[in-house]
Amino acid sequence: MRTAFWLAGAAALALANPAFAGDTIKIGFVSTFSGPTAVIGNDMRNSFELALDHLGRKMGGKPVEVIYEDDGQKPDVGKQKTEKLVQSDKVDFLAGYIWSNVLLASLKTAVDSQTFLISANAGPSQLAGELCSQYVFSTSWQNDQTPAAMGLNMNANGVKSVFLIGPNYAAGKDMLAGVKSTFKGEIKGEEYTVWPSQLDFSAELAKARASGAESIFVFYPGAAGAQFLNQYVQAGMKSTMPLYTAFTVDETTLPLQKENAFGVPGAQEWVNDLPNEQNKKFVADYRTKYPGARPSYYGAQAYDAAQLINSAVVAVGGDTAKKDAMKAEMEKANFKSLRGAFKYGNNHIPIQNFYLQDVVKGAGGELSLKTVATIVTNDQDRFHDKCPMK
Repeated sequence: MRTAFWLAGAAALALANPAFAGDTIKIGFVSTFSGPTAVIGNDMRNSFELALDHLGRKMGGKPVEVIYEDDGQKPDVGKQKTEKLVQSDKVDFLAGYIWSNVLLASLKTAVDSQTFLISANAGPSQLAGELCSQYVFSTSWQNDQTPAAMGLNMNANGVKSVFLIGPNYAAGKDMLAGVKSTFKGEIKGEEYTVWPSQLDFSAELAKARASGAESIFVFYPGAAGAQFLNQYVQAGMKSTMPLYTAFTVDETTLPLQKENAFGVPGAQEWVNDLPNEQNKKFVADYRTKYPGARPSYYGAQAYDAAQLINSAVVAVGGDTAKKDAMKAEMEKANFKSLRGAFKYGNNHIPIQNFYLQDVVKGAGGELSLKTVATIVTNDQDRFHDKCPMK
């Protein structure tokens, strides 16, 4: 009887006290690991795993367990996977999230459960503004910032008019709005395409040609970016309508775009050749761990997400119940980011530099991205004043 009573009491204590689950640091990572955009999710996972290797697979003295979930690039699936991670797996942190619509669908689950969510890519304007939260941090950018930097570059190049093309979802709308926020020339037209199923852009290219614009700006990540660029070149427009981009040419798409990507500038907050020591080590170790592959900005942001989480866990000695202390530590951005030093705004979106990038061919004939210039320094998103956090 006494033994049975003790066992019953111990069982009740285990159910009431989650401390037993605190022997590891549990991270739920939501991204896309299937379909035509799986290359992005795989690069993010590869880089997150490399970060864990560099940390000795431990945070705050505790081993790290990562549960990877495939959102299938669908908001409802991403929401379900987020709910599973929070409610069933009881993760300490959520990370990943490529797509703005998936993140927005998953946001309430994270915030209501007071689970820290680190977006390693998606940066919808709502997240920077009215939907900002003490439990949500970004290791990327707000969507508008990168295309806004490209708009500044277009001004510097004397571009007088542009035709805008992008996908019809949250990020696509933010991206084109970002260009319009800084570009001083004339917008000759803008087209939004079905996302993510549309991969034929002949109608949009015809409209751009007929508009009389001297240039095109486009935002298409992943497979759509490869398709758009190749169709643009095949249509014979490269010599007549210069193309400016955001998130369309990167290390995941270059193997498909090949020489078509020459002379097509892009903007980004991280490029593989940034000359800080931690970035040099990241790029070299990535190529060693994953032969034949090169890291992209998606991966760099995922690597930084792991480092940000680690900084919080170390600050509380592995006691993830100390949420206020972890939040305060993450707000310091007290880790060695691959992009170099940055700081957080009041909305937990980085204040950082953006660079002009271009495609170059290495001595071995491989294509890669090179930093050409710094477009803007210490850039802060334009929605931070709508965030109620001060």
